[in-house]
Amino acid sequence: MDIAKKNILIVGLGISGLAVARFAKNKGASVTVTDIAEEKTLGSKLTEMHKIGVKLELGRHNIETFEHADFIVVSPGVPHTILPIEQAKEKGIPVLGEFELASRFIREPIIAISGTNGKTTTTRLLGRMLENSGFKIFVGGNIGNPLIEYADTGGTADMVVAEISSFQLDTIDTFRPRVSVLLNISDDHLDRYPDFESYARSKGRIFENQQEGDTAVLNGSDPVICLISKTLRTRKLSFYHQGNSHAHNREYAVIDRINGQDPHSIKIFTKENSETVFDLSKVNLMGWHNMENAAAASLAALAAGGTLEGIQSGLNDFKGLSHRLEYIKTINDVRFFDDSKGTNIDAVARALEVFRNPVVLIMGGRDKGGDFKQLRGLVQQHVKKLIVMGEAGAEIRSVLENTCREGVQTASSMDEAVRLAFFSAVPEDVVLLSPGCSSFDMYNSYAERGEAFCKAVENLTRTSRE
Repeated sequence: MDIAKKNILIVGLGISGLAVARFAKNKGASVTVTDIAEEKTLGSKLTEMHKIGVKLELGRHNIETFEHADFIVVSPGVPHTILPIEQAKEKGIPVLGEFELASRFIREPIIAISGTNGKTTTTRLLGRMLENSGFKIFVGGNIGNPLIEYADTGGTADMVVAEISSFQLDTIDTFRPRVSVLLNISDDHLDRYPDFESYARSKGRIFENQQEGDTAVLNGSDPVICLISKTLRTRKLSFYHQGNSHAHNREYAVIDRINGQDPHSIKIFTKENSETVFDLSKVNLMGWHNMENAAAASLAALAAGGTLEGIQSGLNDFKGLSHRLEYIKTINDVRFFDDSKGTNIDAVARALEVFRNPVVLIMGGRDKGGDFKQLRGLVQQHVKKLIVMGEAGAEIRSVLENTCREGVQTASSMDEAVRLAFFSAVPEDVVLLSPGCSSFDMYNSYAERGEAFCKAVENLTRTSRE
């Protein structure tokens, strides 16, 4: 694909928009970036764009600019259904996403990971397994470093391991991963999609361009994924967390339990190996959902040519990621965990299932259209006290207040939320931040929210010493 001298319009000046602008300028294109944000809010982004000679249209979208582009690259944070994009499509102007554009310049095999929850953990873990198997790996995508950055450097990796979101899948055309991984599908982003079915269809697009020689790694216990994958022509490798549901698929991974409860090992059965066993005893990840992530990564690594030794050492070495059920510290025998990345209902449910001790739960933020009623049973079982905050706090309180043994309190800040939670806890309790909402009512990102939680916990430490 030759983009030299092409008139390219980039919609959205986020991380991927910046990366696409650099890439397109390096390829000799004429680049315009449009963003509804005002100039004063863009800071260093604005400086960089001026420096490399990008034309900027800020504060609004100009229909004429869209209609005169040779093609449009839309950032994942921008809905591809906004009026200027729809009108451009009607005029036959190609609309791509950053992922699609990058894939047209990458010759190395791409392993793509998607799912409602667990994408980043699985992507990082898979990258570690393949690196330990002796491959040179680029890990990127929705994980924070855009795929286009690899294309821009003319990278020399053996393989690319990339996290891909539903927003990025919305704008693919020819994107073809040689190995695709779909971890799970549950309610999320219903503030952007008209319904769950639309969201699930976007997730299913990860398989859209795969061919018979490619591999799909699937959650065999997820009924939505089973339905989506029924007609796939690719090789299918399924993973399961319990039972004998694998009977319909000859190639699968199952997480073996010890004493009928705790995960012990991953047993994998493929056409190459009748049985391969990976030990989970040294894995530093909490929860059955993370064991599913480990099983998915193991299957994908095998499909990509990873060695048994590399996969096992990857499992042993991996330390987990920040803000994902991350243990922070213990104060007066109360343990604090940061799960700020738990931005949807299913993530909260999976976090609660990890703990056997009573939980004081902190929830709230900007609602993404989830149904908080789905948490009633788990909250009643695991949560002694609920602290709510942010835009969705009142709604969460109204739905869940009768399910907590010690009721619900509302906090106006993270500091207050952590103090209230600590005062409600007794020794051996758990204080858990798992918001079930996005962070954008009070913070710029889930990471910033998680850091605020950690800082508030540290303030407790100082107070307890005084």
